[in-house]
Amino acid sequence: MNKSTFWKKLARILFSQKTTIILLLLLQIVFLMSMILGALEYTQWIYYLLTALGLVLAVYICNQDVNPGYKLAWVVPLLGIPMFATVAYFILSNQYSTKRARRVHMQKCELTKPYLKQESSVTTSLMIEDSGLYQLSRYLDRYGGYPTCCNTTVEYFSSGMKKFQAMLRELRKAERFIYMEYFIVGQGEMWSEIETILVQKAAAGVDVRLMYDGMGSLDLLPLRYDRTLRERGIKCHVFNPFRPLLSSIQNNRDHRKICVIDGNVAFNGGVNLADEYINRRNRFGYWKDTAVMLRGDAVWNFTMMFLQMWEIVDDEPNDYNALRPTLTEVEKRAKGFVIPYGDSPLDSENVGEMVYLDIISRARKYVYITTPYLMPNNELVTALEYAAKSGVDVRIITPGTPDKWYCRSIAWSFYRDLLELGVKIYEFDGFIHAKNFVSDDKTAVVGTINLDYRSLYLHFECATFMYGTGAEPGIRRDFEATLEHSREITLADCDRRSLASYAVSAVLRMFSPLL
Repeated sequence: MNKSTFWKKLARILFSQKTTIILLLLLQIVFLMSMILGALEYTQWIYYLLTALGLVLAVYICNQDVNPGYKLAWVVPLLGIPMFATVAYFILSNQYSTKRARRVHMQKCELTKPYLKQESSVTTSLMIEDSGLYQLSRYLDRYGGYPTCCNTTVEYFSSGMKKFQAMLRELRKAERFIYMEYFIVGQGEMWSEIETILVQKAAAGVDVRLMYDGMGSLDLLPLRYDRTLRERGIKCHVFNPFRPLLSSIQNNRDHRKICVIDGNVAFNGGVNLADEYINRRNRFGYWKDTAVMLRGDAVWNFTMMFLQMWEIVDDEPNDYNALRPTLTEVEKRAKGFVIPYGDSPLDSENVGEMVYLDIISRARKYVYITTPYLMPNNELVTALEYAAKSGVDVRIITPGTPDKWYCRSIAWSFYRDLLELGVKIYEFDGFIHAKNFVSDDKTAVVGTINLDYRSLYLHFECATFMYGTGAEPGIRRDFEATLEHSREITLADCDRRSLASYAVSAVLRMFSPLL
């Protein structure tokens, strides 16, 4: 690297949005701690006060109806380092903004409930097909807010590039509207091609809407890029713009990946809108990702899911019924059941976790899982244990080249436990970002939900549940093909780890709900 390039890169880092935000956050922390420690003559009494508060908070947290891992991650520092942990807890549990977002989101979900009613004919078919599937469908309808659909074709994409090519083709066909909701939008070849089409369609009178997450796209787009897109005719909003304020609302990110075109086609999966997802940028070796394309009735769930989030940040009225899908004979003859569903951190229902537990518990022959982050809670570990011990072939593929070193370290802390229970673990030769479950060639989920605390409890997520659509065997074959480029992890590999590596993993695992 020559000197000119070095100084340009350094300047870009120093004057980036991310650097500015980090500095502002650090300034807030320094200011708060200096206020506490500034009055040196009262330091001893302040320490006693914060220690007492830490003990009270620890008891309070232990009695909350939250995940046990989250409790442990707070209780240990509150008792061990109360002077810092107590202050951090009060800062990060600032719920004013979260309460407002929860109220608005609940209002939007209540408003759209009449448009997401379960068809009685589908319910009858479910009861005849599979009583266990009927129970899951009833749960997702009553507590998730999304009905089960028939008359839907599913096409599975085993790579980000295949999904990208299909999405470009469908975007060019758009005549009425394009709705896109993504965690990450990053400048590059992928986004450039998509943006060109979106601008052309907006100029032609197509209703083009884009929403991206304020944290996911931080430092990947120019400042106030949403304004630039609006000037080009694209209706654009940043969901939960990241501000340098110490508040818990920053934990609730929009991690969804949704694209709906004319109400008839929908895309979902792990693929964001940035070059690494189609391997036009090499970050962690080959980037393995997956997605699905739906046509038919199930697209309606994604249309309404998008509008529920959109209307939180935009008051523009929508004629919902005008956005419904129009079926072709192909969709009318489609077999199986499809349930696109969302998961919100602003309610008490852990929909994503419940669906995963249902798949594991109802597996009879095999359950194959791909996830970039393996940090399962006790409930998921117990479900995997029962499945493996009852003779189900349980296999999990994780990245061999991680995007976050500490996530792989935490994953390794689970490897020995899972291997001893009978679960087979593999590491992919590259980075695997796919979030797939497939079982018995009948049941599958492709979506955005990782096996970590953030996805299961803190983020807005979505996924597509499939049963008997014909796409499921293809998802299994893709898993088996991915195994050919993966290394199986054994107990001997766990034994070869150094004591320091074990120690780091153990500490990180304890605090994983807070990372």
